[in-house]
Amino acid sequence: MLLLVAIVWGSSYLAAKTVTYVLPVLIVLFARYAISAIACLALVAAQRRKGRFTRDELRVGSLLGVTQAAVLVLETYGVAHTSAANAGLIISLTIVLTPLLDRTSGNGRLPLRFFAATGVCLLAVTLLMSGNGFQAPRNGDLLMLAAAVVRAVHVALVGRLTKDRVVRPLQLTTIQMVAGSALFVVPASSSLPTLTKVDAAVWGQLVYLALFCSVFAFLAQTWAVQNSSASRASLLLGTEPVWAVAVGIGLGGEKFTALAGLGAVLMVTGTYWGQSIERATNEVPPPRPAPPRTPTSPARL
Repeated sequence: MLLLVAIVWGSSYLAAKTVTYVLPVLIVLFARYAISAIACLALVAAQRRKGRFTRDELRVGSLLGVTQAAVLVLETYGVAHTSAANAGLIISLTIVLTPLLDRTSGNGRLPLRFFAATGVCLLAVTLLMSGNGFQAPRNGDLLMLAAAVVRAVHVALVGRLTKDRVVRPLQLTTIQMVAGSALFVVPASSSLPTLTKVDAAVWGQLVYLALFCSVFAFLAQTWAVQNSSASRASLLLGTEPVWAVAVGIGLGGEKFTALAGLGAVLMVTGTYWGQSIERATNEVPPPRPAPPRTPTSPARL
């Protein structure tokens, strides 16, 4: 399931880039959220016996809906102005940023090696932004860099806000989808008629982005965070940049320059190195407390 999530998210950048050629970004975001909200509400209605939304689910879901919407705004505008491969690689910086923000679990400070891995990833971003040579970075690359930072904040918030609370993944995801729909309906309202003029292929991409890249992926992410930690949940993204490059080059016909290719190798290397260090750090068992001293038995008379 986790591998499928990585493949789906890796392919989402090409799908989003393709559909934004035809529709405005705000319409794409509203349609993606609205379809996702309808699907989630249908799933919740099918589970009536599990009760209504709790107060924690409404509060946490509304806040996370805002941060999630911020991520998707930056991602969608970003991928519209850069390559799908670059977008998938730069957003994977989330993997090394999340442990720096996640304090829901762990056994102390991260080792210096982790920051070395982060440095490798930052160098990779510089090379990816360079394009055909060292020049001013493209707006799309900068937006994807901002999306990586906000996405790390969002993942860390999921772990922090759901810790020690009874929050069900489906209900939490539903609130986020409804909140996102509400946020985008007004900005997108003036362009809504354009949805009636697109063909079945565009609608297929919107449905794919909504049901697979949003509903399925976010449910899996929330479930993973609740059952481990935000840092562990970032492992969902482990192979995402690889799939983003594969889909961008294989299906989108995108090409890499030598500098960008080196950046891609460094990004994958840095993220996997950072993951392995973080995982090893969190798997080190805490020192066992000394056994309590047994009081000396009184001497028999």
